[in-house]
Parts: sequence; structure tokens; C-alpha cells
Amino acid sequence: MRRTLRHRRENTLLVGCVAVTVLAVVGAVSRALSGDPNEPLLLLSIPALVYFVRGQLYARQRVNGVRITEAQFPEAHRMVAEAAAHFGMRRAPEAYIVLGNGVINAFASGHGFRRYVAIHSDLFEVGGRLGDPDALRFVIGHEVGHIAAGHTSFWRQFGISIAQVIPGVGSTLGRAQEYTADNHAYDFCPEGVQGMRVLAAGKYLYPAVDFDDIAARAHTDTGFFVLLVNLLSSHPVNTFRFAALADRTRPGRVL
Repeated sequence: MRRTLRHRRENTLLVGCVAVTVLAVVGAVSRALSGDPNEPLLLLSIPALVYFVRGQLYARQRVNGVRITEAQFPEAHRMVAEAAAHFGMRRAPEAYIVLGNGVINAFASGHGFRRYVAIHSDLFEVGGRLGDPDALRFVIGHEVGHIAAGHTSFWRQFGISIAQVIPGVGSTLGRAQEYTADNHAYDFCPEGVQGMRVLAAGKYLYPAVDFDDIAARAHTDTGFFVLLVNLLSSHPVNTFRFAALADRTRPGRVL
């Protein structure tokens, strides 16, 4: 991955989150050696728990989702392959469409040596029935970008597992990772950035939304509670996120 695509705070935040997990595990080992059989065993079981959760999530996509292939949704399959090639990945990840039930979302994950992206059907429709392929291309670039940046590896997920349950700690790293993935998406398909409006207004209303108006409100809609909402969220609030995409000279605001 090209260094310029990674948010400048991500690696620092990653080190901090891994340090939290390391300290927790070292403390658990110390208590286990001193004879405490309870909490240490729970903490030491975290690697198995991370493995189990990732495996179950992957299985759920495989048995319930629609596999994107050369024969089924070939245009989306081509987008995934092109994104992987653009980011210098050795092989393209698997891709699935999963039932959205009105939820606009997509995610990337992995299990073992496999990596995959899953796109909720309501979001996938933006690039299909609603006729905005650049928006779908941007979404795919974002999710493949997570994989290219190493966000989906088992060891990374284990390394930040303890920090993830501490309010404002793991989520801060999460926001930096989202900016990194957005940077990948913009590098892959800058013309698809307007498709991000779907996050603010849904798949039917978003074409009427003023992207720049939302971005501009990052400088006017501020205050303690705005910062609190952002702090506790795994994704940057829309105003901060749109501002980072509108002005490519500035990194996204993590805090």
C-alpha cells in the first residue's frame, strides 16, 4: 500500500491500541501465575474468540449471501478485481451481496488466509438499478482498501481487541482506518465520491443532496456533543468525513 493513502494518525493509534491489549494480556498472565483462575482465563481466551467470530461471520456471508462472480454481477466482479490490481494486491478478495433490509452498509473482513467484502443489497442497488456505477465503484474501492491496508488481518484484530471495548479508544483507531479506506476509494475512483451522499440521505434521496453543504458544516456544526458523538463512533461523522473528501489537502479529523 502506498504510504500516502494511510491516514497520518493511524499507525500511532494502532501502536496505542496494541499496547493496551499487550498490557492486558501480560497482566492476565501475571494473575494466572499468581493463582487467580477467573479473569486471566477470560482474557487469554480472546484469540480463540476473535478466530471464532471471524469464522462465523465469514460462514454467514457464504451461506446467506450472493457470491459476486464473472457470471453473476460481472460488472461488480470486475470492479473488485480492478481495485485489487490498483492497490497492488496479489489476488482479489471474494465479494458477496447480503440482504440489507433497508440498511446502507458494506464491510470487509477475513478468515484464515481468505479476505472478502460484503455489500448490503440496498447499497449495491445504487450501482445497479439506480444507475450510479461510480458510486458502487467507490464503495468497492473503500472496502478493498481496508484489505489492502491490512485492516482485516487476524493478528491486527486480536491486537486491538481489548482497546475495542474501551469507549473512545478502539473507535478512534477505527475512524483513522475509515479515512485510510476513503483515501483508497478516492485514489481508485475519485468520480464516485458524490456517491457518499447515500450515507446521509439513503439510496433514493441522495442525488438531491448537496455534498459541499455537508462538507462545509464540518466548520460550523461543532461543539462538545458533536465531538462526543464523533469520539464514540467507529466511523467519522458525515460532516468530518465529507470535508476530508472535499479538501484533499487535509487529513480527516480523528478527534
